Amino acid sequence: MNQKTPLIGGKKSLITRRSALKTLSAASALALSPGYVRYAQAQTSEPLRLGFQLHSTGIGAGYGRWYDRTTQAAAKLINEAGGIAGRQIEIITEDDGTDPKRGAEVVEKFASQHKVDFVFGTLFSHVVIGSAPRAGELKMPYFVVSEGYHVASGMLNRYVFQPGITDVRSQVSSMAPWIAGNLGKKVTMIFPDYAFGHDHRDFFSAAIEKQGGSIAALLAIPPTETSYTKYFPQIPADTEVIYHVMVGPGVLTFVKEMGEHFGSKRPQIFGFIDSLEAVDLASPGLEFLDGTYFWEANPRYAGPDQTPEDKFFREKVGVDQNGASVDDPKDISTYSHMFGCWETLYTIKQAVEASGYKSAADKGALIEAVEAMTAFPAGNEHPQGDKTFNGKRHQCYGHQYISKVEGQKLSVVHKTSIEDGLYENDTDYTKQPL
Repeated sequence: MNQKTPLIGGKKSLITRRSALKTLSAASALALSPGYVRYAQAQTSEPLRLGFQLHSTGIGAGYGRWYDRTTQAAAKLINEAGGIAGRQIEIITEDDGTDPKRGAEVVEKFASQHKVDFVFGTLFSHVVIGSAPRAGELKMPYFVVSEGYHVASGMLNRYVFQPGITDVRSQVSSMAPWIAGNLGKKVTMIFPDYAFGHDHRDFFSAAIEKQGGSIAALLAIPPTETSYTKYFPQIPADTEVIYHVMVGPGVLTFVKEMGEHFGSKRPQIFGFIDSLEAVDLASPGLEFLDGTYFWEANPRYAGPDQTPEDKFFREKVGVDQNGASVDDPKDISTYSHMFGCWETLYTIKQAVEASGYKSAADKGALIEAVEAMTAFPAGNEHPQGDKTFNGKRHQCYGHQYISKVEGQKLSVVHKTSIEDGLYENDTDYTKQPL
């Protein structure tokens, strides 16, 4: 897919040879007039081209649709306010099929054919890992909107950033104390069998053990699985908490089959909302989730403590108080993830304006400008909340939420501090050459 979205207004028109000559003649005359600024010198004349690597198809399509909606809303708002450093944004979209190989090809196409300034938007971790090396080779600033630990771990390269959403290691580290203290300490984990799931497996296992807990079983689910009944009998009988973090089109089946297996006699259940992003909690078969808990990065339901910036964000992306499209109450957003696109675009804006970026020759300055950032205050540009940013790791850290299912809705019961999710590692991308 090659979807060019200029977002700078105006209608396309058919230009004849005669009209083109008249236009060129008029432009030549204007060029001789006082105060004329030539196109090459006018910073506002040439748009800033952003390559949007979108999961339009494949297992990430449900997220991709809302990532696109959020991106278009943010770009429109930025353009209406004068653009970035006086330049309008042009969003150029390519579908990577939620496929690692195609992801690398898309990055190549953005650089060689579309000549974009930067690339952003990738969510699924296996696609990030498949695409990021090519971005580094091409010296293409690459802003991912994922959650995997792959950026902060140091496994990627200096051109890759994750400034708009917190990584899995931070998320699980901040929530493990609450889970151990309120739900139980003997945990069976059910997770997708690729990098994102492996991050949960590794870091939650370590975090719960730090709280005096233990892992009863680890159940890795292939991403192509469509039925899960064979996995539930593998859950040990002494499990106190089932921790699930499934993603993709089979999530509704997964949750329904888990309910059919356990009925009312179940352990405590803690899930990542990834398992039900874009899924209506009132869907038949989900009744058994009442009383279970979920992680949310951004609460789907606007509660009594809703911030002005969350209200602003919902209005601009067209999401109601229940996390659904204002046009269709059954069209549920991916509210715990899609804000990352919005915040990433505003981070790019901040970096361009701080670095004085004008062309590819300034990419090094842009990279250094992002690395110099330390914090993002809550506000309309960062509606999920305030964050810190570690320039050596290229990773941001923010608040997380634990919500309880009550009456087929989610109610926040705990908000973590940023400090809860901080950790140490020796990643330092700033030591790599540009």
